[in-house]
Amino acid sequence: MTPIDRRRFLGTTGLAAAGLALAEAKADATAAPRLRKAFMLGGDLRKGQLRDQFRRLKDAGFEGVEINSPNDVDRDEVLQARDSTGLVIHGVCDSAHWKDTFSDPDPKVVARGVEAAKKAIADCAAYGGTTVLLVPAVVNRQVNHRDAYARSQAAIKQLIPDAERHKVKLAIEEVWNKFLLTPPEFARYIDEFRSPAVGAYFDVGNVVEYGYPEQWIKELGKRILKVHIKEYAKPKRFDYLLGEGKEIDWPAVRRAFDEVGYHGWVTAEVPGGDLDALKDVVRRMDRVLGLG
Repeated sequence: MTPIDRRRFLGTTGLAAAGLALAEAKADATAAPRLRKAFMLGGDLRKGQLRDQFRRLKDAGFEGVEINSPNDVDRDEVLQARDSTGLVIHGVCDSAHWKDTFSDPDPKVVARGVEAAKKAIADCAAYGGTTVLLVPAVVNRQVNHRDAYARSQAAIKQLIPDAERHKVKLAIEEVWNKFLLTPPEFARYIDEFRSPAVGAYFDVGNVVEYGYPEQWIKELGKRILKVHIKEYAKPKRFDYLLGEGKEIDWPAVRRAFDEVGYHGWVTAEVPGGDLDALKDVVRRMDRVLGLG
């Protein structure tokens, strides 16, 4: 091969390689967004054992984990467990929102709740997470729905500057708190903040008692920041393994996520256990979400 021919050959192959790389990049860009599996470790953080806990989740097939904050585990230990295992801490759950509720009639209780949430935001940012899960309010005999609505929005507005500064979002979850009981109301509650720092943390199992998850997903749409999954069916309610309840239409749930364009973290909020038990959770997640 002459030098000229060789240059032409290399130029041609170089263009071909560049074209292949471009095609692969375009394919990646147009590929269907994927759901990422995580486990809700919550407050089950064991000092001195966190690395083993994270390793077990990683070995089971989870990509991520969600933990509580504020917590009593040293931040360095959390970061070492994360870095040594490669398990992503995608977000945290505020550990004080049931005790020091944003809807409490005592301003001192609300103030404690706000301070705890600020600590959760700071921890989330330090861990590399993107959301803080918040239960916004609790309606009971002492707190009516209207007061819960106003007080909780006022408290959450105090958190938005911290969330924006730390590049963390506040993810409001619908739970069994007698508050935000319909998807239009939940959507309106979020929209009234007029802030991209506030969105929804949608729990598939939590709404089954009084609604259909696929309808909630379609109503909330792009407001959904993260997702929890667990099974639900009567009479045992949450005490069913994923896929063994009779009331959640999992194919309809997955179609609804596809329809609204949701992709990202789906976190199993279920009992854990040893490695085999966690692997079973991963298999069940794959089955109900159509990922297998």
